[in-house]
Amino acid sequence: MDIEAYFERIGYKNSGNKPDLETLTDIFEHHIRAIPLENLNLHCGKSLEFGLEATFDKLVRKNQGGLCIHNNHLLYWALTTIGFETTMLGSYIYIIQAKKYSNSMIHPLLMVAIDGKNYIVDAGLGRFCQIWQPLELISGKDQPQVPSIFRLTEEGEYWYLDQIRREQHTANQEFLHSDLLDKNTYRKIYSFTLTPRTIDDFKFVLEFYLTSETSVFKKNSFCSLQTPDGVYCLLGFTLIYRKFNYKDNMDLVEFKMLNEEEIEKEMKNIFGISLEGKLVPKHDDQFLDI
Repeated sequence: MDIEAYFERIGYKNSGNKPDLETLTDIFEHHIRAIPLENLNLHCGKSLEFGLEATFDKLVRKNQGGLCIHNNHLLYWALTTIGFETTMLGSYIYIIQAKKYSNSMIHPLLMVAIDGKNYIVDAGLGRFCQIWQPLELISGKDQPQVPSIFRLTEEGEYWYLDQIRREQHTANQEFLHSDLLDKNTYRKIYSFTLTPRTIDDFKFVLEFYLTSETSVFKKNSFCSLQTPDGVYCLLGFTLIYRKFNYKDNMDLVEFKMLNEEEIEKEMKNIFGISLEGKLVPKHDDQFLDI
């Protein structure tokens, strides 16, 4: 595995690579704008492999995206390779429909130590919850970013990540009451502790995604990618674009229904990936975090 190949994949050209906050932010922003969060191989009859070599092959050599496990594992490898003090953590995702956090630790995230401060980076949130810059690990402080305001809160051994969104304007009136439109301005994302984890702690998660018929990832095909001013998300046959703060502290949300031919075209034009098989788009009404 070659760090220069990773840099080429994300379009990062800064040769300095000093382990400071500026470099961390730059690499992180390039990653989330180049490598999609997606599960499309699962809906093309392909497997989702586990392990760093397989992840590097999929996300870098094959120019595809991956799940949170893949994206954060690759980012962890890249940051440690160039000298960042990086720790993998595990989180419990907030499930909107159940109004509670997941019972199991199912989502990896990263903590990076720089000059005596800790920062949270997470390239696996995707969609409209994605952070764009590292979050300082400090409790109760609002940290405004382009997508929204993020807030970390410490309660005992647990930390909580929440999001405060803008109001939104829906360009397509027929989607005003769609289950794809989250109208809440306050959003709980996940809880976590500072206990160090390894990628092996999440192997069971990928196995569940692959085998369980109740898995939200088996019921839904999705792909999301951040842009300089918003985010694209393909869910089933529906393409969604959210433009952040397009006017008067309001986001613009646009929907477009695609046919199979258009999906293949947009996968290349918007998300920059080519599928290895025939995609069978799926969408279940109970999709998480959209």
